[in-house]
Amino acid sequence: MRSSRLAMLGALLTALLLTPAMAGASAGRVVKSDPEAELRRLTQEAGKLNKEYRGQVQSLEDARVKARKATDTAKRLKTALATAETDVVRFAQTTYMGGELDSGSLLSFQGDASLALSQAATMSHLASERATQLTRVKELIKNADKAEKAAEAEINELKKDIEKLKKNRVKIETLLAKYGFQTPSGSGGLTARTVMMRNLVLQNFPMPYGYGCLRPGDPGDHGSGRACDFMMSSGGRVPTADAKARGDRLAQWAIDNGQRLGVMYIIWQQRYYDVRTGAGWRLMSNRGGNTANHIDHVHISMF
Repeated sequence: MRSSRLAMLGALLTALLLTPAMAGASAGRVVKSDPEAELRRLTQEAGKLNKEYRGQVQSLEDARVKARKATDTAKRLKTALATAETDVVRFAQTTYMGGELDSGSLLSFQGDASLALSQAATMSHLASERATQLTRVKELIKNADKAEKAAEAEINELKKDIEKLKKNRVKIETLLAKYGFQTPSGSGGLTARTVMMRNLVLQNFPMPYGYGCLRPGDPGDHGSGRACDFMMSSGGRVPTADAKARGDRLAQWAIDNGQRLGVMYIIWQQRYYDVRTGAGWRLMSNRGGNTANHIDHVHISMF
C-alpha cells in the first residue's frame, strides 16, 4: 500500500512539474560547463596580460566586465528557477496530502460542512497558485536559457580578446620597448612622462573643474603614477556643450601627440582609445555612472 501511495505521489509530481510546455522546455535544457569557473580562469589570464603590457588593456577589461555581468545574471536566474521549482513540488505535496474534494463528495459529505468547504477553498487556492507558479517556472526556464547563452557568448568574446593580444605579443613588446619603463620620481609620485603630459595639458587647456593624477592604493595606472583625470564637470554631472567640446579637443590632442609623449590609452565619454591594440575608438560597456563611464572627465594613461 505504501509503495502504491509513493507511486501515486511520484505520478502527481511528474504531472505537476512536466506539463507539455514544461516538459519541452526542460528537455531543451542542457547542463553546461561552469561559466563562473571559466570566467575566473580567464580573469587570471587577463590579469597576467595587463601586467605584461604595463597597464590595464581596456578592450580586455571591457570584455571581462561584460562577461561578469552576463554570468551574474545567469546565476541569479538559475537560483530563482531552483526556488520556483521547489515551490511547485511543495504545492504538489500539499495537494497530495490534502486529498481531492470534488462536487460529488461535497454533496455526500456527512461530517462538518464548514471543514469540507474550507478544504475545497484550500484546494482551489492551491490549484491557482500551482498554475501561477508553473507559468513562472516556464518563463524562468526561457530567461535562464537566454542568460546562459548570453554569458557563454561574452566569455567567448573575452577568450578571443586574450588570444588576439597573445598573437600581437611581439608588436606590443616592441611598442613597450620603444618607450622604456619609467618609475615614479620626485615627491609627486608621478613618472616623468606623466608629469610632462600633465604640464602640457595644463598649458594648452583651461581646467575650471580641476584634475587629479596620483591615487595611492589604486591598483591601476593612477596608483603607479602613470595616469591623470582631467575633469570637464563637477559632482558627476554631464558636461555642458562647451565643456564636452573642450574634452573632445583634449582627447584628440592626446591622440595626435601620443606617439611623441608616450600616451598608452585615453578614455572619454564612455569610449576608449588604446594605442596597444590599434583599434581606434571603441565603445565601453556601462560601468554604472557618469564618472565610472568617464562621461565627466578625460582619462589619459602613459606608457
